[in-house]
Amino acid sequence: MQNHHHAAGAFLHRRRGWRSAAFLAALLATAPLAAQAPVSVDATAPAPAPRSDHLHLGTGTGPGGTLGVNSRYLTRDGKPWIPVMGEFHASRFPAAYWEEEILKMKAAGVNIVATYILWNHYELAPGTLDWTGDRDIRRFAELCRKHGMMLFIRPGPWGHAEARFGGIPDWVVAATATRGNDPAYMAEVERFWRGLYGQLRGLMWKDGGPIMGFQVENEYNLVGAGQGREHIAALKALAVKIGFDTPLYTVTGWDQTVYPRGEVVPVMGGYMDLPWAASPKQLPPNENHAFRFTSRVSGDLGAQTKGGRRGDADDDIENTPFLGAEYGGGLPVMYRRRPLMKPIDVSAAITTQIGSGVNLLGYYMFHGGANPLANGRTLEETQRSGGYNDVPAIGYDFQAPLGQYGEVNPVSGALRPLHYFLNAYGDRLATTRLYQPAVVPRDHLDLQPLRWSLRGAGDAGFLFVNNHVRLYPTPAHRGVRFDVKLPGGSLTLPSAPVDIAPGASFIWPVNLDMDGVRLSWATAQPMTRLADDKGPIHVLAATAPGAVELAFDAATVASLSVPSTRDAGGRMIAKVTPKAAPVTISVTGKDGKTVRIVLLDQAQAGKAWVGDAFGQRRLVLTDADLFFAPDRMVLRQRGSGDFRFSVWPALASPKGSAPIARGRDGGLTATVPGAAPRTLPLTLERTPGEAPPIAIGGPANAAMQPLPEAHRAAGAWGFTVPQDALAGASDAYMEIDYRGDVARLLDGTTMLDDAFWDGRVWRIGLKRFASRLGHPWTMTVMPMRADAPIYLDEVARKQLPATGQVAEIKSIRLVPEHELVVTQ
Repeated sequence: MQNHHHAAGAFLHRRRGWRSAAFLAALLATAPLAAQAPVSVDATAPAPAPRSDHLHLGTGTGPGGTLGVNSRYLTRDGKPWIPVMGEFHASRFPAAYWEEEILKMKAAGVNIVATYILWNHYELAPGTLDWTGDRDIRRFAELCRKHGMMLFIRPGPWGHAEARFGGIPDWVVAATATRGNDPAYMAEVERFWRGLYGQLRGLMWKDGGPIMGFQVENEYNLVGAGQGREHIAALKALAVKIGFDTPLYTVTGWDQTVYPRGEVVPVMGGYMDLPWAASPKQLPPNENHAFRFTSRVSGDLGAQTKGGRRGDADDDIENTPFLGAEYGGGLPVMYRRRPLMKPIDVSAAITTQIGSGVNLLGYYMFHGGANPLANGRTLEETQRSGGYNDVPAIGYDFQAPLGQYGEVNPVSGALRPLHYFLNAYGDRLATTRLYQPAVVPRDHLDLQPLRWSLRGAGDAGFLFVNNHVRLYPTPAHRGVRFDVKLPGGSLTLPSAPVDIAPGASFIWPVNLDMDGVRLSWATAQPMTRLADDKGPIHVLAATAPGAVELAFDAATVASLSVPSTRDAGGRMIAKVTPKAAPVTISVTGKDGKTVRIVLLDQAQAGKAWVGDAFGQRRLVLTDADLFFAPDRMVLRQRGSGDFRFSVWPALASPKGSAPIARGRDGGLTATVPGAAPRTLPLTLERTPGEAPPIAIGGPANAAMQPLPEAHRAAGAWGFTVPQDALAGASDAYMEIDYRGDVARLLDGTTMLDDAFWDGRVWRIGLKRFASRLGHPWTMTVMPMRADAPIYLDEVARKQLPATGQVAEIKSIRLVPEHELVVTQ
């Protein structure tokens, strides 16, 4: 299946012959369903023993414990470990709010904060590094330590990150031969890295700090004198000489990356669309919705340079664990391509990659941000500055789980159950081997066969299914059962055939040990494990409407609190239908101890939060956004002050910043007073003119964003946000419904934010602009031409006229964010 990946990546850059995405969609829609023969997998081959003597990495032991790396997985204090890592750039977010954003990431199940330290964000003038304010990287690291979050640093020197020159300052680009062992360049890198180390001294893992990893360069595939493996080796040696001694050194492993094997470990990634592609058309089905059995490398992740040979990562599979660093938590909106991500687009791809063997789930981005200015200059990547892409000057929302202004986006609810699963059961998953089913798709373009995998160790494991592909219909698979051949004998599950609907994506357990009770299988996804004074609680989430089947090994069960039947294999089969409130099932083991299962339906799983609150790990179900602090839980909600939430294990006597009452269903309710949403009056200050035709050119030979002078054609609307917009609120958001090409928000001549229109309402948080409230603001909208050679998803394209152009603001709403603080 994986032999097609590199060919697919080449197509996307070179636009080789593809009949058309529309043709493929029509073909798939009319194709008959494949016959539903039994699906099977042989999982009897043992996993290879892990080894680590060939890896030359840094010091893994410190006051916080021991971190290790072997050929198959990461370890923490000697135990297998699958962390969740999320990218968040300190320099792209106001320092005043770093702490609560780190807590939001932790509440979403993230264990490691990854951060690019973009050189040109910190060196604003030649030879002067600025570590103050939003650039105070030491304070950022210390906040991670304070809240038990590890930190993985990515200091380039070339980072990309949609930054000008990949983050290398203009004067370094002008004066040296970058991205190689040119002595002048390496001297500049050493100066930058020594300055950084001066800020982070004493914060390495071995010192009791949070810094557990260091990425060397990024997307590096250059070969030649002073380049290739030689350059990566020189950079790592420089980092070690300076003092960056970390348990893990990595390089990105895609796009024909080369590196000195054994000195660094490759990390992988994948995105659900390719906004850096040149084509203005819908792309073929994305490979990240297909399971990987022979390669870990995605075909195209947007490297700015072209490798001239096979990369090293695929040849290093037997020596290195499958680690991820850049699985898309969303996607950037670039000028020529503006794809929109639905939550299932992201969660289905992540489920598939975990099911392909990923043993470190790393996201880029997990938290959006805003590009800083450098003495009035913008620092974004543009084609006219030699980059491959045009991105907004300021906006870097990335459609991420946490947005540019810290708002929790719907994709968070789709991903959190996966993170909590890895937090609770990752030690078991890490040691598994990936097994390929007997029948698999021909390649990632083949949508007809069922897509699934098994990760197993001995007689236990997890079964992964994905029947979702972004923008393409997948067939219903009717009457499915899985035949799993294990060392101890075959298992066929579930007890009766089930239908797998288009869009389904899930994980099922196989022979899961639940504190002495063996769950032979469940048509539900394990989510987390809790405990109280009555014993352990395992939380499972239904993966389809209707009854969930739970099959228990009768040899481990004395009694069940729900009716069950016996199958021919001696298993106790229970069918439980989720209800409006979570269902609790008690299982008494043969040892007399009780294990409880809390069963959620699909909607409840998307409202679930898991974290440490008041000295205990708890599950909270709520429509509100939430994060945990040591002495409180903070719930936030846009537009409504009516809060409803449930907590397991229950809070004995919850108190709140507003009175908390118990509802009829045992849940908790509170009403926080505050302003209601309102619409702001607008004044047309400048009528839109005629937008010039979009130029084609640049390194991508594709649509280029308008020149600055072209914005004279933009329409302008004036409005004022009341000075009291934040009164009684944790924040307030402007929700701007507009149509056009490029939008800019200005206070006088100061640009506060900008965006390329993609069909969404533009949401802007106001608390960071508190000192500017009450000023007359202006929003400009560059007209979008109907003939623009720009890719938009169909949902956006339908909002545009068939001919001519459009530049309009339909409305600007002011929506307060209400906050409830819960204490015990």
